[in-house]
Amino acid sequence: MVWKIRRVVTGHDAQNRSTFIMDGLAPNIKEMESMPGVALTDLWETATAPADNTGRADAVTRPVRLEPPSVGSILRIVEFPPDQQWKGADAAKAFASIGAGHAPDAHSDDPMRHKTSTVDYIIVMKGKIYAILDTGETLLKTSDVLVQRGTVHSWSVRGTEPCVVAAILVGAVPHP
Repeated sequence: MVWKIRRVVTGHDAQNRSTFIMDGLAPNIKEMESMPGVALTDLWETATAPADNTGRADAVTRPVRLEPPSVGSILRIVEFPPDQQWKGADAAKAFASIGAGHAPDAHSDDPMRHKTSTVDYIIVMKGKIYAILDTGETLLKTSDVLVQRGTVHSWSVRGTEPCVVAAILVGAVPHP
């Protein structure tokens, strides 16, 4: 079951006063059809740096994709189910469904292993998850923060409870 996220967005009214322009459940959710239990909820996106705070349009009324614009960012909630629920799923199909057919590591036996051209700030909101890199792994728990800097990586939830993370993805120059 996808965790429902309340999203409150501020902006400006016609008199240039601060106001709430959106308040409700985040509508842009991608449940990974080929990976049962994996869900991405995009809350906001910027397409420029510095970001443009004008207008009142919803910045995520577009298909969910893995990476932000090259000079932009994405604020996302990701739900990872326990490994046994989705291991063996078609990861290539899942990456393709979010515009990231280029991301998987073709040299790995872990189909979830991938690399993005981003800096990712990962904040564990609920549960436990292993971050797996070339040289090892580390267990992240609720309130831990990982700064993932364009490295090849994968995720593993080895317990029986799902893990929910907040992820802020910022476009970055790719590492060779």
